[in-house]
Parts: sequence; C-alpha cells; structure tokens
Amino acid sequence: MAGASLAGVRTAETLRDRGFDGEVVLVGAEKRLPYDRPPLSKAVLGGQASPEDILLLSDDRLAALDLDLRLGRRARALDPARKSLELDDGEPLAYDQLVIATGSAPWMPRDWDLFQGVYPLRTVDDCLAIRSALQGSPRVAVVGGGFLGSEVASTARRLGCDVVLIQPLAAPMARILGSEIALACAEVPLAAGVRLVCGSSAEGFDGGARVERVRLRDGRMIDADVVVVGIGARPVTDWLAGSGVNISDGVLCDHRCATSVADVYAAGDVARWFNPLFEQTMRVEHWTNASEQGAFVARALLDGGQSGSYSPVPFVWSEQYGVKIEIAGVPQPTDRIRIVEGTPAEQRFVAIYECEERLTGVVALNSTRTMLKFRRLLAQSGSRGERVDAPSISS
Repeated sequence: MAGASLAGVRTAETLRDRGFDGEVVLVGAEKRLPYDRPPLSKAVLGGQASPEDILLLSDDRLAALDLDLRLGRRARALDPARKSLELDDGEPLAYDQLVIATGSAPWMPRDWDLFQGVYPLRTVDDCLAIRSALQGSPRVAVVGGGFLGSEVASTARRLGCDVVLIQPLAAPMARILGSEIALACAEVPLAAGVRLVCGSSAEGFDGGARVERVRLRDGRMIDADVVVVGIGARPVTDWLAGSGVNISDGVLCDHRCATSVADVYAAGDVARWFNPLFEQTMRVEHWTNASEQGAFVARALLDGGQSGSYSPVPFVWSEQYGVKIEIAGVPQPTDRIRIVEGTPAEQRFVAIYECEERLTGVVALNSTRTMLKFRRLLAQSGSRGERVDAPSISS
C-alpha cells in the first residue's frame, strides 16, 4: 500500500481478516504510526486528546497484522511494467498488487506559508503547532468555511479566542449545502460569538515576519495573530507522472476501484471512481469513504470480479459549536430543497435535496435517527431517486 492513513490501514486489516497471509507492505510519508485525522480539528486541537489517543491501531493489533511498515517514506515513482514502486530514497519495492492510498494535501497559495503564524491543518504536527499558537487567546482568522475551517473556528472559539471565519460564498459550507441551508446554519457560529466575513476571499497577508492582517480581495483588512487556512485539498498524484495511471483530479478508477494499469487499485481521498449507485464518477474526501473503500479494495484484491462494485451512499458528519451536521448522498446547491423535519431556529432539522422531484441527498442537524432512514432510502434508490413522502420518512 502506497499510503498509511485510514484507507491504507483498512485495506491491510481487511486482507488479514480475510485470511491473506502473504507480505503486506505499508508505506507512509509521516514517521508517526497511522492515526485518525478527524479529531485533529476538534479533540486534539482543543486539548481533550493526545496524538497517542487517536492511533488507528493498538500495539497488539499492529503486531497481529504483521505488516512491513515503511514510515517516513514517500512513494516517488511507479513502474507498472516492472511492477515496481520506487521510494523517495531510491529503494525499489516489487509488488504483485498495489493499492494507491496517498490521500490529499492541503492547498496553500504560493507565498502564504512564508509568514509565521499561518498554518494548514492536515497532520498531527500541524495540529500541535496550531494548538500551541492558540494559547493566550489570540485573534484567530480561519480562511475557508468548509467542514475543516468551521470545525477549527468552533474549537478556537471554545478555547476563548477571538475568531473570524472568512468565506467567499454567502455563508460557511454554502458550497456543500447551498445558500438557503447554509445561511440558516450560519446562526450557529454567530450565536457562539464567531464573526463571519462572507462574500470575499483572502488575497494575502500583511505584517513583518509574522502575520498581522489578512488582506481580502475587496480591500478589507482583518487583524489576526494566527491564521488557519482550510481552502481545499489536492489529491497526491504528482508521483504517478509517466506511470500510465490515468489522473483527473485524483486517480481514475472503475466501479471496482481498479485503475487504468493492471493490478493497481486506489482508495481513499486520492481515488476518483465510478459509483454505479449514482451513475457518476466521484472523489470523496471523508472518513467513512476512506474506511469503506479500503475494505472493499482488499476484497477486490482477493476475490477479483466476484467482489462486485463499490457503490456506497456518500456520507459525512461534523461536530461544530455543540451541534452535529450530517450529509448523505450527492446533494447539489442547485437542487430543490425541502425541510421535512424540525426548523433551523431550534437547531434541529432535516432537509432533503431533490432534482426533478427525485431524492439526491439529505442534510440533518441534530437528527441522526431520521438521517439513518434517509441513508437506507438512498442506498436502495441511488441515482434513480425516489419521490419522498416526508411524513412517512420522519415518523
């Protein structure tokens, strides 16, 4: 496995759990043992958990898996003709089958990281650096209003920091939820004391060696002692140049997560595969998909065509400001949106997204039980959709 985060670990675990007793090599760019990433923006950043608390494998489980761990090593090149993976120190690793699980990396515009006090958040080391910077309740600017940025803003505010969240769209998470639902959800961070600066994006920073202000494209300046940048991520595929593996915003795969090269599969944030349930190609950067896709790829390696298709209902959840947001399916901001349970004002609701009166996705705020019903419905209907009878679903 090229990649030792969640997708790579789940692939290795499933291979062993299904009786595979051959050699399993796990190559990871970080020197740390594999760990869970979602707690970085919440429990670890907030000081409720340590890096040791979020390890994906216990010592006993790690020993039982009998893995050849190559940590602190990066994949540098792939030669499918020789079935060889080259590491960054020049060492070649022969393989019979290869899983690409190199994940994604934060997108940071050129020169932004030249200022002290400006941080991405992807690794434990990033998290610990931000946690140290948040001591003393500094002025914090979070650039980017997606899940990651919103979670960081929530944690920083809980720690007593003065927080500004900068988002180019009408409200945080509008790209995911659409303006109507995102604006309704924006009352949650506002009530927590977070200042929202929407409708303009960050252009750069001012200050000396250390950041002092965020400069917006509309000319406004936002004072800040600490800046956390969460404006998206890119799949880590640069090392595959010249390999013959088809790349297009990720590693392109078929319905079985197989790439364009024989005996090479992909899983997790880096994989863009065809999902037969929704009849579209998708790349999903969320925990549930990395875990499920890694397990599926292991079955595909062992069972071949009998493994079937990888056809999940995309699902993600986030905890912010004491509320839980869940999203299932493939909702689009252009879909028709109906709230079928609760209201935004009471911070508990379920909104369904429909295209041509067919269900495409669901967003739930503090309504996990109802969300489970919709996830089952989406799993049954997929892209064919279904006209939703709201009272029967929410009963």
